Amino acid sequence: MQINKVEICGVNTSELPVLKNKEMRELLVKIKNGDEECRQQFVNGNLRLVLSVIKKFNNRGENIDDLFQIGCIGLIKAIDNFDLSQNVRFSTYAVPMIIGEIRRYLRDNNPIRVSRSLKDIAYKALQVRERLTIENLKEPNVTQIAKELNMNREDVVLALDAIQDPISLFDPIYQDNGDAIYVMDQVQDKKGRDEVWIEEIALKEAVKKLNSREKLVLDLRFYKGKTQIEVADEIGISQAQVSRIEKNALKNMRKHI
Repeated sequence: MQINKVEICGVNTSELPVLKNKEMRELLVKIKNGDEECRQQFVNGNLRLVLSVIKKFNNRGENIDDLFQIGCIGLIKAIDNFDLSQNVRFSTYAVPMIIGEIRRYLRDNNPIRVSRSLKDIAYKALQVRERLTIENLKEPNVTQIAKELNMNREDVVLALDAIQDPISLFDPIYQDNGDAIYVMDQVQDKKGRDEVWIEEIALKEAVKKLNSREKLVLDLRFYKGKTQIEVADEIGISQAQVSRIEKNALKNMRKHI
């Protein structure tokens, strides 16, 4: 993919205009009043914004012209939905819209297809989760959702995982008239720290001082990733007891670390 070429979709990117924030707000007011000429001027004045966004996807192997066109769709949606009453720069609002449009395009054209049946299960599970959350004032766990759907828990987990949109380390999470902040910027590699192995030793020693039930609860909660309700169901005690055991175990470990 030639990301640095001058012409994209017949547009000479080296000659794209740049609008100042004041100019954009004046144009947006006219656009809201139905001025199509100002609308076209506004689109042209923000094509550089689209170009800056699609550069972040140059590792996907997609055609640059296709991404540029999809990005322009996101830009137009941002123009149509932008609220002038909010004290927000247009670029701050538009960048996530453009990214979202491109990510939907990449997801829908992904060679790894999710079957229709899996999608149906996942969407039903999401609807059940929303309904139970409203009814019980708390989010249900996967076991409860599966019970409502009369399905195996594993099938529900597989379906929900299948519709998750993968995130690239190079996906921008924020950009406003400056360098973008990427996912990788928020990830720290702490494996090389000298303190890590000392902390691991201290943690293991602290765990050794816990009783068997405390060890079991912490293992299920923090290593297996289960909720307190799921732990309670598994070992046959109440959720309140799980919470108390967990708090006491963590309190005792802090004394020894």
